[in-house]
Amino acid sequence: METYGFLGLGIMGSAMAKNLIKAGFKVKVWNRSPDKCEELAALGAEVAATAAEVASSCTITIAMLADPAAAYEVCFGPQGVLEGVGAGRGYVDMSTVDAGTAKEIAAAVTAKGGRFLEAPVSGSKKPAEDGTLIILAAGDRGLFDQTMPLFEKMGKKSLFLGEVGHGAEMKLIVNMVMGGMMTIFCEGMALADKAGLDSADLLDVLDSGALANPMFKLKGGQMTGGNFAPAFPLKHMQKDMRLAVALGDALGQPLFTAAAANENFKRAKAAGFADEDFCAVYKAIKS
Repeated sequence: METYGFLGLGIMGSAMAKNLIKAGFKVKVWNRSPDKCEELAALGAEVAATAAEVASSCTITIAMLADPAAAYEVCFGPQGVLEGVGAGRGYVDMSTVDAGTAKEIAAAVTAKGGRFLEAPVSGSKKPAEDGTLIILAAGDRGLFDQTMPLFEKMGKKSLFLGEVGHGAEMKLIVNMVMGGMMTIFCEGMALADKAGLDSADLLDVLDSGALANPMFKLKGGQMTGGNFAPAFPLKHMQKDMRLAVALGDALGQPLFTAAAANENFKRAKAAGFADEDFCAVYKAIKS
């Protein structure tokens, strides 16, 4: 039975790896802080000492890391993926990074004889747990097809978007729209509060018309209840907004609204809400 590797067991990665194990796949895991591996080991995962060990012993290795710096370090660092990946072995990086980082990792993996696919996801903690993520893949088409049985256990939709970089760009654009929606939603919630309107009534109106969407419904309830436990940490949303604005700079596309939304997330980070859910931007906007 083939073994599949999984690197990175944070909020997203642990849920995704669990779904693979529950589906009957043989999984070997590694995480920079080893204690995160314990829960997966209890479910039957094999635990590796290094990322290189995973990459050298698995047909396909999946990574789900926090940001471009982490994705780069796990690939290029000591005892990293590059020291293990070899001829024909597949590396599927599902982290959210910029297109430049994805291309650099792709070039290094293919130079070692490996195959590379970027596959960032749209969705946070609950979709990761439920296996309903949207997977935005690009790179090696054959590796995409080969990984599809795994993707089907982690997501509800998998798109192949062409050459490496397109997956990263699509993910950043989707998260940019989400960040912009969240900040205007929070401004509406704050304004309703100042006007003496009941937030439950505002949420009811929004949910009843053309503006109805799952994010407003879920996050509105959390915000009014003061629940900012991280499904998608605010610091990661700010990172994605920053990368999206940088993509706009690189392509000469003005992003006035996204830039303003990014400033709100930066303000929320400075106020100490970095590790709370991204809807904690509400606290910075309301103040």
